[in-house]
Amino acid sequence: MSRSEVTAQIADVLSNVSSIDPSEAVSEKSFAELDIDSMTMLEVVVAIEDRFGLLIPDDDWPRFTTIDDLALYIETATLTVS
Repeated sequence: MSRSEVTAQIADVLSNVSSIDPSEAVSEKSFAELDIDSMTMLEVVVAIEDRFGLLIPDDDWPRFTTIDDLALYIETATLTVS
C-alpha cells in the first residue's frame, strides 16, 4: 500500500471518528491543527488498529504529531507484517 493510500485511509478514519472533512486531512497537517485531543486520538488509534490489523503499542502513539508520522508508521508496520 502506498503512502498516499495510507493517508487516504487515515483521512477516512478521521472523518468517521471526529467528523473532519477528509480533504483537510493532508499529510503535513498536525493532529493539533485538526483539533484532535488526546481522547479523540485514542479513538483514532483504535480505529487505525482495526483498519490495518495492527497493534500500536501505547508508547508509540503519542509520538504521532502529523498525519504523515502516522502514515509512515503504518506503512513500515504493514511492510514488516507482510
